Amino acid sequence: MDKLRLRFEKTGRAVYISHLDLMHTLQRAFSRAGLELKYSEGFNPHPQISIALPLSVGMSSVCEILDFKLMTEADPAQLPVHLNAVMPEGIRVVECYEPVHKVSQLKYLEITGTFEYDARPVSEMKNTLETFFARESIVITKKTKRGEGPSDIRPAIRSIAFAEGKDAVLLRAVISAQEPTLNPTLLADALRQLSPATEPDFAQFERIENYLENMEIFR
Repeated sequence: MDKLRLRFEKTGRAVYISHLDLMHTLQRAFSRAGLELKYSEGFNPHPQISIALPLSVGMSSVCEILDFKLMTEADPAQLPVHLNAVMPEGIRVVECYEPVHKVSQLKYLEITGTFEYDARPVSEMKNTLETFFARESIVITKKTKRGEGPSDIRPAIRSIAFAEGKDAVLLRAVISAQEPTLNPTLLADALRQLSPATEPDFAQFERIENYLENMEIFR
């Protein structure tokens, strides 16, 4: 058994843990559970543990993917029990299994979101949002490794739908996870840049599933 994969949740107060702190937290959890991670070879060895798609601070997820290697054999069915016993609040291992797909094959993320409007009717804003995201092109100014530049985010949105909630507009979408990567916060950012009257007072997002290009669940 060379490599194992965890599916875990990051919710509640844990959403404010940075990616770097999350990695340290997970490594400590393995240690406390008596599970010795395998280290790379060379002059600067490091634990062989990696998260498929780092999560932005403030965003929750019930489908995070962690790959790792252990020094000794372990029963995947029992690993979640041992790890959850030492995990902090908000981080919970759902299952452990041998990987089926390569991380490079992870193509889409299904997300949900909440757009809150303090002084604007939810029904009216839902209709406006539907019209806005029905555009064939949504070009925004986006930060890149080279600075800032124009980027059309519409091709990275496979599907998007809105529904009326009690005090907010509810969103459900399937977006590109890699090549290109679309951070869900850019959906709200697009409204701020191109339709300020539609920008929500507060926006929150959650990852709920990972998919291959053919929309088969990533395993």
